[in-house]
Amino acid sequence: MNIKLTDSPKIIMSNPEGAHSYFGWPTVARLKNGTITAGASGYRIEHICPFGKAVISFSDDNGESYSAPEAVIDTVLDDRDVGLTVFGENGLIVTSFNNTVEFQRQNMPQTQECFDYINSVSKEDESDALGSTFLISTDNAKSFSRIYKSPVTSPHGPIELNDGSILWVGTVFGEHNKIEVHTIDTESGTTAYRGRIETDGFDSLSFYEPHAIQLPDGKIVCHIRVENDEETIFTLYQSVSYDNGKSWSKPKQIIGDDSGAPAHLFLHSSGILISAFSRRTLPYGIRVIFSSDGGESWSDEYTVYENYCSDDLGYPSTVELDDGSLLTVFYARESEEPPAVIMQQKWRITSE
Repeated sequence: MNIKLTDSPKIIMSNPEGAHSYFGWPTVARLKNGTITAGASGYRIEHICPFGKAVISFSDDNGESYSAPEAVIDTVLDDRDVGLTVFGENGLIVTSFNNTVEFQRQNMPQTQECFDYINSVSKEDESDALGSTFLISTDNAKSFSRIYKSPVTSPHGPIELNDGSILWVGTVFGEHNKIEVHTIDTESGTTAYRGRIETDGFDSLSFYEPHAIQLPDGKIVCHIRVENDEETIFTLYQSVSYDNGKSWSKPKQIIGDDSGAPAHLFLHSSGILISAFSRRTLPYGIRVIFSSDGGESWSDEYTVYENYCSDDLGYPSTVELDDGSLLTVFYARESEEPPAVIMQQKWRITSE
């Protein structure tokens, strides 16, 4: 098994003419009507700033062109990672999260523009906005519900299970290194606890930013970003569930210590399970691994995108096109300097 890149990397979201030109942490999904939807945190100044918005854009021509990104979640806080979950015949969930005013004040660019804005946010507005947020559409993103809040957050959002229910494996908001599993009622926007992934007993390791997928036989595979304080480990661990997310296996490392993270899982029509993640040591890039046995074993790593200019990149996710080829969306910088932009790469799995 190998991969073949079928075109050059292409920028699909940017704002080159504006000061708020940083885009990051995307997800791509394909609606049931065939439209490709890309979501990201956009119109930012830098990696952390108070102006981030959750934006989405659409492609009706298999990723050849996209509509201009439009904001769908724009709270008074910094709306970050944007996840997309397709469900039912016409459903789409858009997820994001944000940080406190104090966190932004300490980490944002120290400019008058940022201070003026952050000082204008009241305690009441901060309390109303703060959290892991999501919207629900039942008409293929033509309209959305009000903003709901979830106990957990993850870069790419929840998943639709085989029975049509929605399961969210995520990090508990505000509690680093705690992975829980919740369900979402798409009619009411309410959530309910289902289980957790135990991460105790792993000395000096931190677990967060998971993504899961349910296979046709009902098995759920989850890949979790894992790091240590010394920054010598940046990798993926895997946990599985056989009871719709109520109980989970002990997480097990599946790639090298510095191979990269976080992951997005996607099942190709051939039955091959794909995990895409970013490598943040030289050479920087986007990698994929494959499993033909439901996650029991994984292939070597293959490179979908590579650069040598910045480790500020990643959060890839993948959809399948009509001809069986694949489209992976991620964020990256084209040079050592900001801004980051949203890019895509088309490729296919080969037997060579």
